[in-house]
Amino acid sequence: MDTTFLISAFVTLFVVIDPIGLAPIFIALTAGTSGRYRRAVALRACGIALLLLTLFAFLGEQVLGFIGISMPAFRIAGGILLFLTALDMLFERRSKRREGQAEEEGHPDPSVFPLAIPLIAGPGAIASMILLMGQTDSGAEIAAILAVMVGVLAIVMGFFLLAGPVERALGRTGITVVTRLLGMLLAALSVQFVLDGLRDYGLGAGLAGG
Repeated sequence: MDTTFLISAFVTLFVVIDPIGLAPIFIALTAGTSGRYRRAVALRACGIALLLLTLFAFLGEQVLGFIGISMPAFRIAGGILLFLTALDMLFERRSKRREGQAEEEGHPDPSVFPLAIPLIAGPGAIASMILLMGQTDSGAEIAAILAVMVGVLAIVMGFFLLAGPVERALGRTGITVVTRLLGMLLAALSVQFVLDGLRDYGLGAGLAGG
């Protein structure tokens, strides 16, 4: 099994889901509630996100095939989508949009919406799972990708449970700096997705020759 691929998968999901960026949103959605309530909300949100991402991991490519979209085309489209997400992170549009969702779509129980959908299992995370599963060649690699996904969601859960201390430790400036760094990394990974899609279309030789 390619360790580099697993590291890339972990980094991709970690950056797209962005546990650090979600922590202050979780704080805002659960402000004034007890620790027990926060734990329950965090558990439900991560559990629902796990089910959704697993579902798309196994059925996403079949759905694409049914409507006539090839995997290379989806890799290119997914890479573009991830690049737009990276731009949002770099220019702080992502956090502002999330804060707007938290304010406008508030609900007594935010675990399903907006936490699980679309903040954790959003379009970027769903696209990433389909793309990553499309690169697997064996049952062991599929299990490894699922384990990576569970690991990232466990980190999300951890940040949710430690949201208060994390916010105090990083501060607004610290969270902004980390989000910008993750945005730069995501931009590079998204370009790699596009290049992989072009290569699968047989354009790799032409690109190399240029």
